Amino acid sequence: MFELMLCSLFTLLPDYLYRRYVQGKRLGKEITFFSVWFELRWGITGCLMLTIGLITLIFYFHPSTTSAMLFFRTVPIAPETVGRVAEVNVGYSAPVTKGSVLFTLDSSKQRAALESARRKIAEVDAELVAAKVDVVRAEAQLGQARSDHKQAKDELDVKSELQRRNPGIVPQRDIEKLQVAVDGRQAAIDAAAAAKLSTETRVVTLLPAEKASAEAALAQAQVELDKTIVRAGVDGRVEQFFLRPGDIVNPLMRPAGVLIPEGAGGRALQAGFGQIEAQVLQPGMVAEATCVSKPWIIIPMVITSVQDYIAAGQFRGGEQLIDASQAKPGTILAFLEPIAKDGLEDVTAGSSCIVNAYTSNHDKIASKDTGAFQGFVLHAIDAVGLVHAMLLRIQALLLPIKTLVLSGH
Repeated sequence: MFELMLCSLFTLLPDYLYRRYVQGKRLGKEITFFSVWFELRWGITGCLMLTIGLITLIFYFHPSTTSAMLFFRTVPIAPETVGRVAEVNVGYSAPVTKGSVLFTLDSSKQRAALESARRKIAEVDAELVAAKVDVVRAEAQLGQARSDHKQAKDELDVKSELQRRNPGIVPQRDIEKLQVAVDGRQAAIDAAAAAKLSTETRVVTLLPAEKASAEAALAQAQVELDKTIVRAGVDGRVEQFFLRPGDIVNPLMRPAGVLIPEGAGGRALQAGFGQIEAQVLQPGMVAEATCVSKPWIIIPMVITSVQDYIAAGQFRGGEQLIDASQAKPGTILAFLEPIAKDGLEDVTAGSSCIVNAYTSNHDKIASKDTGAFQGFVLHAIDAVGLVHAMLLRIQALLLPIKTLVLSGH
């Protein structure tokens, strides 16, 4: 409407003035409701053409969208294991701090495994004490074997010396028996030494390794037990937390709820603009927004980044071919931040907004390489952004009326 009124000042009004004061035609006389389409045909045609061109110019160089929202991040509340809820520590809606317990799962199986691991450690400790006793016993047996060997060796040496001095005084059969006894005592020494080494190896290497494995099993059992206690990972607030004791939760199929982190979505506004405006949208563009949750307020903003990809074009590899005709056209996603530090302070997270972005050609106009005609055109492009700014303010003014009265709610 504003574009039509503005264009009529340069087309329809001069045509009427010419008809009225040059040709002498008057409204209600020569210019009637039936003849106005013929009498003012040049002005009406020019007004329509100029209006269409002006609207195209405004909406292209100063893009607008109603697909803007203050998105906020949520964190799924899910345990690391499947289990049945034993206790819930928060209500339907409540603030939580990092590390606070949200709910616990039935942990009878994990506690039994933890107790089994503890008993295994106690068993290994008992075996270690017994093994140390075995080492002492093996040392005693080794000493006894050495003593018996020394006694048999001494007796063999004495009789061998007597046999050497007086051949035949000692029967050869006795010397052979003593030699066999000495060899047997030496074998006993070797067996006792091997038994001692085996016992020492068990004390020094085997049992410590078993204890380390038991301690690792204890630590694993403790980790599994800790998994039954679900805590908040960040400061925030739980909403619509319907979990109750007896429910089954699954980290893959049935999370327990969602946690909204503190300050989530409080600094950036995401707006989806038409694909035709991809060449116009640039980081650094000044923009304005008005949100449903904060009516009658215009929030000055700036575009901080423009996403290089259109979400509608993404796909996942699978067993079916993609048909491009079934894909819906997507939008160019732009991220906007308020110029003022507290610009979005009173805007509720998740609120819908209307956003206008404005093209600025100030640097091009100030450049020495820009000609007079080009500078005039760029001035005109920047100037018509005022119309869009006026439309946004009218939308902000009528937004409560449209929402509360005309929507029928």
